[in-house]
Amino acid sequence: MWIILVLSVAGLALVIERTIFFIVSSTDPRVLESEFARALSKGDAAALNSSVSGRSSMHRIFSAAYSSWSADGETMRLILEQQVRREIYRWEKNLSLLGIIAKVSPLLGLLGTVLGMVQMFQSMNLGGAVNSAAVTGGIWKALFTTVAGLAVAIPVIIAHGILTGMIDSAEETMRRGADFIMMEHSGRGSWNSR
Repeated sequence: MWIILVLSVAGLALVIERTIFFIVSSTDPRVLESEFARALSKGDAAALNSSVSGRSSMHRIFSAAYSSWSADGETMRLILEQQVRREIYRWEKNLSLLGIIAKVSPLLGLLGTVLGMVQMFQSMNLGGAVNSAAVTGGIWKALFTTVAGLAVAIPVIIAHGILTGMIDSAEETMRRGADFIMMEHSGRGSWNSR
């Protein structure tokens, strides 16, 4: 039970940490793209610096592109792919640990149940007369660990699924942002008046 309790606290902490990260690392890509394109068309270096400064993953991708704007198209594509991979890695951080907690919790509960049943049958074997109240009480205690393991696993599985869906959506948004940058880069050539 103590291990299941520790896993439940760890799972809750991971869900909270990832949720905060997702909120901080998200932005409206349309606003960022329009600000970037507007500043780029005006050749306004200050506005470009302002448009790419931010804490979101999209801001980091746009910042990497802006800092290498004078590169050729193939180099820019590689820079963007590398930055998108870095951002996806940041989004997926600790998600595998959450998946492990979701898988291990019910197994630990089942292990506790089996150990409780073994202990109960062992005490029945040593005691001689069988007391039905003791048997049902022992079964209740043994099954309680399974309930605890499932109570931890079910919300963690749901949270893991939601977070995975958010990562898929964020990855698609980042890839579209990289495509937007490539179109802007190829359409304007290398802009050197920074």
